[in-house]
Amino acid sequence: MLLSLIVHTYSLRYCVPAAVMIGTAPVYLLSWGAWRALSSVLPARLYHIVDDHIYTVYQSMVLFFFENYTGVEMYLVIFPEGTRYNPEFKEVIKASQAFAAKEGLSVLKHILTPRMKASHVAIESMKEHLDAVYDVTVAYEGTLTADGKRRPAPSMPEFLCKECPRVHIYFERLDMREIPSEPVFFRRWLHDRFEIKDKLLTCFYESKDPDKKCKFQGEGRRSPLSLRKTLPSLLVLSGLTLPVLLTESGRKLYVKTWLYGTLLGWLWVHIQP
Repeated sequence: MLLSLIVHTYSLRYCVPAAVMIGTAPVYLLSWGAWRALSSVLPARLYHIVDDHIYTVYQSMVLFFFENYTGVEMYLVIFPEGTRYNPEFKEVIKASQAFAAKEGLSVLKHILTPRMKASHVAIESMKEHLDAVYDVTVAYEGTLTADGKRRPAPSMPEFLCKECPRVHIYFERLDMREIPSEPVFFRRWLHDRFEIKDKLLTCFYESKDPDKKCKFQGEGRRSPLSLRKTLPSLLVLSGLTLPVLLTESGRKLYVKTWLYGTLLGWLWVHIQP
């Protein structure tokens, strides 16, 4: 019994960081929403400065637990653009390009202008524990119209309907010694990296050479997943779902979760693209 108590007490060590990280997320969202509303009458540059700071505060808190609490290896994925690129959101793209031009940076066509604050804080906080940073660029086949214009990235239903035959991922390993520490130089370095991404995507989507279109440069490698990596997950999730559907209260909970969860998710994606 004592051993069981020790084991359960030991397992509770994850409750503190989980409670803090998840529990503070609504406060972060409320703070961001309040600033978004208040800054609607302020210059866009001022909004971005405070927006970056709010995001940096939350990201630094998350890094605190990974740095000082877990003691395990981790991957931290950062999207410096702040929001995903969607060719249908013309105003977002126009604002991003206008900001780049105003700051004397190269205007990007297929991706948004990156923000440097969160990336800089994350890399500086972890640099003593990192050998390299991986620059990842993703492109999708089947996302060009008949006249060659780019469509949004495929949704999950489109993936399941095989409307996107392949996802192309370009990796580049960047040694930590190549990454400048000073914010001014880091900002220039990050934008240079995004210029490289933009050239890759421009060639991918717009190349006149059929051998280069919808392909990244270099030798590609397919990464198939075997059944032993995917079938267990299917069996586990199916096994957990089945008991819920076998009871009346479970079915009600399932339907409500599916209905309201989907509705809230759809609203969030369309309100804040």
